This record gives sequence, structure tokens and C-alpha cells, in this order.
Amino acid sequence: MSGRRHRTLVVDEETVYGWTVRHRHGDGQPCREILTLHRDGLRTRIVFRDGEGRYSGGGGYGAHSGGVGDRLHHLNLHEPGVVRAFVDEAVRRGLLPLDGELNGWELFSAVALSRAAAATPEAPPGSPPGP
Repeated sequence: MSGRRHRTLVVDEETVYGWTVRHRHGDGQPCREILTLHRDGLRTRIVFRDGEGRYSGGGGYGAHSGGVGDRLHHLNLHEPGVVRAFVDEAVRRGLLPLDGELNGWELFSAVALSRAAAATPEAPPGSPPGP
């Protein structure tokens, strides 16, 4: 999948974001994945730089274009549901709208946990409480 593919995320009737994902490196900088959101003339870049215990794109086990993760979680920035979760978390924290850059790792844990919770089925009715 091309890192330059422009996609659209519809949040509600009034809120629509354009978004792209790309991998960058060079100039002595660590590898980084960049999720760019476009809305109302503003460009917000959510940046994930490789670092201790963290990988982006080409680094780490199971890494791929758009892949970011740590020792516990992996997210694919090419998935619209993941992008929506980052938008929701940034809005919840009052970070959007923004014309600038955000550190994606500051949002990562909350987004990974919300995605895991959304994927976890509820216990069937009448089931005894947990372990």
C-alpha cells in the first residue's frame, strides 16, 4: 500500500479529515511513521519515531509500512479504525484541531488499549464473574 495514498475519514456530518501515512528517515534521524490529518486548511502530523522499546515502519518484529508498536502493542496506521481512534483520543485531550506536530507515542497507549477493549467480546449473559 502506498504511503502517499490520500484517504478520507468521516467522523460525523460536519467533521471530515483527509489522511495519509508515510515512512521517513535520513538526515541522521531515526525512522519514523507519520500520520498526517488534513482538515479546514490545517495539517496535523502525528509522528512516531523509533526509540528504545518502540518501532515504526521497518523496525522490529512484524514491522511493515504504517506499523507502529512497543513491547506490548502493535497498531497499523493504514487501518481507518486506528486513525479514528487517534483522532478521538487527540480530540478528547484537546489537541485537535492543530496545525503542527504531535508526538504519536503520547497517544499510543490510550489508543492501543481502546482498540483492544473494542475487540474484546463481552461475557455472555449469566456467566460467572472473572477468574
